[in-house]
Amino acid sequence: MMLDPKQKNKVSPYFTFYLICSSQVNVGLFGFQRYIAKEVGQDAWVAVILVGLSTHLLVWICYQILNKGKNDIIGIHHDLFGKWIGGLLSFILTAYFLALVIIWTRTYVEVIQVWLVTFIDSRWILALILALVYYYASGGFRIITGISFFSGIIIIIMLFTLYFPLKDVHFYNLIPMFDHSINDQFKAMKEMVYSYLGFEFILIFYPFLDQVGKSRKWAHLGVLFTMFIYLAFTIVSLAYFNIDQLAYTVWPTLTLWQKIELPFIERFEFIGISLWLFLVLPGICLGLWASSRTIKKIFHINQRIILLLMIGIVFISNNLIVDRQQVNLYTKLINNIGSCVMYIYIPLLFLSQIIIYRVRKNET
Repeated sequence: MMLDPKQKNKVSPYFTFYLICSSQVNVGLFGFQRYIAKEVGQDAWVAVILVGLSTHLLVWICYQILNKGKNDIIGIHHDLFGKWIGGLLSFILTAYFLALVIIWTRTYVEVIQVWLVTFIDSRWILALILALVYYYASGGFRIITGISFFSGIIIIIMLFTLYFPLKDVHFYNLIPMFDHSINDQFKAMKEMVYSYLGFEFILIFYPFLDQVGKSRKWAHLGVLFTMFIYLAFTIVSLAYFNIDQLAYTVWPTLTLWQKIELPFIERFEFIGISLWLFLVLPGICLGLWASSRTIKKIFHINQRIILLLMIGIVFISNNLIVDRQQVNLYTKLINNIGSCVMYIYIPLLFLSQIIIYRVRKNET
């Protein structure tokens, strides 16, 4: 049975909306349009919807697993597979969460260095970000939830930035529609998966949700809002760039921001990248909190000590990824691993739970 956190450490169910959104709307929003447009051109928006719908199904499966197990994923692994195999699966999941944090931080640091402060060593930028991450993550789940709520407001503000490029868009770029094969759409969906990663943290923070039954609708609304954000940026990008331009634009979202002209702000992309820190922080904090909590429950070590060790791993790993080619390679690797977690691990765990519980019921 689940060791229920104290009531003071729980959050209201509607915060699930912000936790899901802030985990998914991350550094992927800078350049996801380029990768899916390479595969399916003007039909890229279809891949956004299809992956979004599949994520809804996976969130439903996660809730089925968690509700039946009446525990977080660590306890469910232990219940289904025993101490050793269950612990190994939880440890692998921890490594996956940590890998997500590494690529998110590396990508954001790269954007800062290319667009804002080319003269500052990336290690100093990374150290400042990780110091903030430790400050918030060590404060506990409620603190991270508060940052997620704030980031949700910034996401809405960022959505309005799409108004400015609209005067230069050509919506006929979106036609002909449905002009690509199922195989091409599958390739685009595979590229799009990376931008939807992060909802899996619910497998760890589930016990910290008050009235978990009411949180399910908020989780689905969070995924729906994420899908709307990605869809809006995809359509505007497809209408603003032609396909050849989009294929060679590394960060299309930042290029769109260059069209923003305000009397009191000359370069909005500088403001946008700075504000993006508060969109990146919740996902990084959740990832490190989830990873350190998992290790704490497996090995019974103080969570703050584990958190410091993991921040050290993130710092060292970031410095081993030295250029854009390596960032792309690592991103592709995480995309493939994330696809396996989403479409293989979660459904197989669901089926395993059904079978094992049914066998146990028959034995009794």
